[in-house]
Amino acid sequence: MTLDLHRFDFMSFDVYGTLIDWESGIIQAMCPILRQYDLEWTNQQILQAFARYETVAQQPPYLNYPDVLSQVLEAIFEELGIRPSTEDLAAFAGSVPDWPAFEDSSAALSVLNEQFRLAVVTNCDDALFAASNHKLGVTFDIIVTAEQARVYKPDLRPFETLIDAIGGEKARLVHVAQSLYHDHEPAKKLDLASVWINRGSARPGFGAAPAADARPDLELPDLSALAALVE
Repeated sequence: MTLDLHRFDFMSFDVYGTLIDWESGIIQAMCPILRQYDLEWTNQQILQAFARYETVAQQPPYLNYPDVLSQVLEAIFEELGIRPSTEDLAAFAGSVPDWPAFEDSSAALSVLNEQFRLAVVTNCDDALFAASNHKLGVTFDIIVTAEQARVYKPDLRPFETLIDAIGGEKARLVHVAQSLYHDHEPAKKLDLASVWINRGSARPGFGAAPAADARPDLELPDLSALAALVE
């Protein structure tokens, strides 16, 4: 796959899974809770369960992301016949600010910021993204959150909000993301160019996201490779 990145003015990013290592964050937050109930799950089991229930919790009507995480944990434990404690739910729901950035995110974004105006389209709340953004070290020109759109990707509305913010000129924008389900499928429905950051996963296949079939314009192993293409 080839793509001339230099024809774009704007580069937008998914955050969790692309810039922030949400799989490690999810696993690190859930493992101590599971151990309290003598459950020793593999990373793959955790991510598979998360992917199964997050999508359900993100269906309308809109819930903020901590409430989504609470519902995910409740659903996983209900399947096991266990009722998680209020403290367990609060710990998992409040874990997002602790999710780590990928090692290459900050440096790559700094390089890309010299060439493009940067945007994010994220399935998170304003305050949670702000907390994560401290780890990334750049100022984004446009920020579209699920809280603002009142809906979660893969709904098209967050992307449509971004397109409106750049004056409706889709040809000026390339979207960068890990999730085929949350990002590349809707990007292609809107005829947006997209770059797949395929880092691999603790869960074979689609990681913490549902399965999907999309055809990005370019596939790269990480953000460092993306930055190298435009330097």
